[in-house]
Amino acid sequence: MIGSGVIRSILRRMGRDIVAFDPASHPIARRMHFLRTHQVTVVLDVGANAGQYARSLRSQGYRGRIISFEPQSAAYRKLSDATAGDELWTAHNNAAGSYDGTAVMNIAANSSSSSLLDMLPSHLRSAPESSYTGRETVSVRKLDSLISELGLKGDTLYLKSDTQGYEADVLAGAEQSLESIVGIEMELSLTPLYEGETLLPEMIQKLDEHGFVLMSLDPAFSDPATGRLLQVDATFFRNDGATRD
Repeated sequence: MIGSGVIRSILRRMGRDIVAFDPASHPIARRMHFLRTHQVTVVLDVGANAGQYARSLRSQGYRGRIISFEPQSAAYRKLSDATAGDELWTAHNNAAGSYDGTAVMNIAANSSSSSLLDMLPSHLRSAPESSYTGRETVSVRKLDSLISELGLKGDTLYLKSDTQGYEADVLAGAEQSLESIVGIEMELSLTPLYEGETLLPEMIQKLDEHGFVLMSLDPAFSDPATGRLLQVDATFFRNDGATRD
C-alpha cells in the first residue's frame, strides 16, 4: 500500500497537494466557519465579476442571501446568468463607492483586474495579462443607499470587497451601515499596485477604529518571477464578536 506521504510527494511534483479541510488550516473552511458562527444572513459580494466568489460560497454550503455587485457590463452579463435558478442570489450592475453617481472604469484584459483606479507598473510587471484594454462609464452607489433600498437593516451582513484598490471608497460609502456589518473580507495590497489605494497596514488601523479586528490573512496574488507576496485576502470581524462560539 502506498503511504499518504508518498502520494503527497508525487502530487507536489505535479504541482498539486492534499490539505486538511478545517478552519485551522484551510481558508475556505475558515470562511465558512466564520459565516456560520457569526450567523451571517446576507453576504454583500462587491466586485463580483462573473460570480466566482458566490459560486464558491454555494458549493461550500452557504444557503443564505447573496447580493452581488458588478459594474462591468460584460462581466455583469455573466454574473446575471450565474444567478439564474437561485432565488436567494441577486445581481446589481453597479460599483460600490463613496458617492452615488458615475465613474469611468478601466477594463483589464483578464477582466478581474479591472479597476476605477489607474494600475501601477508594479502590477503590470507581475501580471501582464492584466493590462488595461479599454474604459467604460459605470454606475456607482454607496452601500448606505443600497442597504437602505434593499431593506437589509435587520440582517446580519458580511461584506466581501474585491475592488482592485478601491476598498477605502467602498467603506466610505458604508459608514452609516457598518453597525449592521459583522464581518469584512477584502483583497488588500502589501505594496502599491493601483494609484491611491489603501494598503493592508493602513486598512487594519482604519477598521480597528470602526471596531473590527483582523481575524485571518491568506495569500492572494504573488509576483511569479520573484515569489514576492503582493496581495492578501484579509478578514475582519467586530471586536465584540471576534470570540463568539
